[in-house]
Amino acid sequence: MRQVLSLSLPQQTTKEIKALSKNRGFSSVSGYIKHLVELDKDLITEEELWNSVQEARKEYKAGKCIKADSIADLL
Repeated sequence: MRQVLSLSLPQQTTKEIKALSKNRGFSSVSGYIKHLVELDKDLITEEELWNSVQEARKEYKAGKCIKADSIADLL
């Protein structure tokens, strides 16, 4: 079931959103917004990023890193 979501935005922002959705190849603003929501689901939080950095630091200090001259060395 579809529902309508109303947003109150400044006119300039509305123009920008419409232009971006068109430039990105979306047939509607709704499709563009749905796409952005899906992209947002894949983002990690600052806390998750910080935890990952802390874990990487621990691994580095414990000598669990591989010294590679290129990406190919890692594959």
